[in-house]
Amino acid sequence: MSRKSKKKAGPEKAAAAPSGAAGLNDRWTVPGICIFLAAITFAVFGQTVHSEFVNYDDGDYVYENPVVCGGLTLNGIAAVFAHVECNFYHPLTMISLMVNYQLNGLQPGGYHLVNVLLHTLSAMLLFLILRRMTGFTWRSAFVAAVFGIHPLRVESVAWVSERKDVLSGLFFVLTIGAYVRYVQGTRSTVRHLVVVVLFALGLLCKPNIVTLPFVLLLLDYWPLHRFGGGTVAGGKLAIHWGGFSVFARLIVEKVPLFLLSAAACVMAPIAEGKAMASPGDVPLLARISNSIMSYVTYLRQMVCPADLAPFYPFPARDLSGLKTILALVLLVAISAVAFAAWRKRPYLLVGWLWYLGILVPMIGIMQVGGFAHADRFTYLPMIGLSVALTWAAADFCAGWRHRRAMLGGCAIIILVVLIFCARTQASYWRNSESLWTHTLACTSDNAMAHNNLGNALLQNGNVDEAITQFQRALQINPDNAKARYNLGLALFQKGKVDEAIVHYQQALQIKPDYAEARNNLGNALLQKGNADEAIVQFQKALQIKPDYAEARNNLGNALLQKGSVDEAITQFQKALQINPGDADAHNNLGTALFQKGNVDEAIVHYQQALQIKPDIVEARYNLGYALLQKGNVAEAIIHFQKALELARAAGRQDIVERLNAELKQLQGGTSIPSGK
Repeated sequence: MSRKSKKKAGPEKAAAAPSGAAGLNDRWTVPGICIFLAAITFAVFGQTVHSEFVNYDDGDYVYENPVVCGGLTLNGIAAVFAHVECNFYHPLTMISLMVNYQLNGLQPGGYHLVNVLLHTLSAMLLFLILRRMTGFTWRSAFVAAVFGIHPLRVESVAWVSERKDVLSGLFFVLTIGAYVRYVQGTRSTVRHLVVVVLFALGLLCKPNIVTLPFVLLLLDYWPLHRFGGGTVAGGKLAIHWGGFSVFARLIVEKVPLFLLSAAACVMAPIAEGKAMASPGDVPLLARISNSIMSYVTYLRQMVCPADLAPFYPFPARDLSGLKTILALVLLVAISAVAFAAWRKRPYLLVGWLWYLGILVPMIGIMQVGGFAHADRFTYLPMIGLSVALTWAAADFCAGWRHRRAMLGGCAIIILVVLIFCARTQASYWRNSESLWTHTLACTSDNAMAHNNLGNALLQNGNVDEAITQFQRALQINPDNAKARYNLGLALFQKGKVDEAIVHYQQALQIKPDYAEARNNLGNALLQKGNADEAIVQFQKALQIKPDYAEARNNLGNALLQKGSVDEAITQFQKALQINPGDADAHNNLGTALFQKGNVDEAIVHYQQALQIKPDIVEARYNLGYALLQKGNVAEAIIHFQKALELARAAGRQDIVERLNAELKQLQGGTSIPSGK
């Protein structure tokens, strides 16, 4: 790599602005287009700031993630760089969520707003960079607008867990922008280093952008025209530059980027670990077939974005299927057309290879999860298709008399239709129940959707409906450990503890390292009075997942029930070290300290529990007792009254009766025994 090149060779120059690039020199056009892009993007996605978290990875990424819920701390930053989170190594994504928590706590609107802002910024930068590379303003604007508002973008933007998509996408676009600046300006080491650093940052957000160096090679061919200027010999283009092949020079220039991609490719399967399907789970032939079908499915969804869902079940297909063969023929035919037009219409080849290439890491040859394909995987690949189709349409109409009016009218119609469809699709993401209800309406045999809808119904108190959904999930897939576990949770809430224990045990037969199932089996055993067996299950859960704060807290409860107060205190303290925002652990630690006679410390933890979660009946009740022990009768009455209100609202009749009796004694001047 040369450090400085004041005068670039002729074939290396960027494309000059074509005469048809309307508005290129109009100082108001570019800012106006940027404002328009921001406006239409917010018209589609602005509604998501009122959406909730969904029960599809958002817990793992945010509201149940102790690192994120610890806020932005040096220890937290060190943790996300040192460890894999959610089967990805994406520390910058996790840090961005930590910043969100620092600013917004667990209010989902702030997280959604950041996703929208990142996506909007990417759309505007995409327009500016395409315009700089090609010299075409309106074509670049249309591509950026389609990128900004296509319904296939909804999953990446409206889903908080896909922060990694919009953040890595921003660095993807920034890297291309820095590369264009390096190519078209003074080629210095500093500018090249900026490209490398931005790409590295993008990989630290999501490793799926590993194919970016290949995209830069495509851009070298068109529209940057860095392959030109050779001589034709024997029907082949021979390109030489200072004794070296131009192509070889371009490859060498990108060696640092290829090395980063290689490192990310090595890290990805290590991080994904158990999330990757074993070869026996999904045979290679089925994965190849599904990959071919997925390429065509994404093409169909781009043109007709209907029945979009967050999870598409993996189908039983192989290469002998007629649909797969026809899909392969279609892909080969499109590739043939693109290669045939490489001289006259290079954008077709670049756009098509962009689409095929960027999808390679996500296409499913290495199967991760049980889904066939995913809308979010199209976030960056569709840019290439949009460029190819937009430039092709403009060139096809080049000789038409009123082409600008016709193309402009068609563009407006397309954008209006896309805005309507995308707004509708984004509305399904307002909460878990609406999302999975819609998913079941547009997919079949979807055990994941039934299970997650059941979770949403269970959280909303619709236990019987939730049980029905879990049972349907198990009819589709009897070996679904999550559905089996969730059915146990629902039955436990119904008071059917013995049945719940059976389903927890069955879930553990399917998945022995299911820490959550062991934890809740322990809870059920504890309720049955089997404290020793419960302790064994909590300890096994912690062997599987040492930073499982809830299991630490429950182990403390079991030890407290056995009278091992000091050991219980140790477990509660460890739980709070993992998750300082665990209100239940604060309350339980307060109870253990109260039993040890440390009333002042107990009061502190009861108060901290109520600061985190003001509607915990037990914490109000316990704080009242602790204050009464200190002689603060007036304050104790206030907390007892508040606890009474909460208990009535929650239907806790046993506590209501007890508090009524105790308040009557206090207000009548009779003391209450200090035992609880």
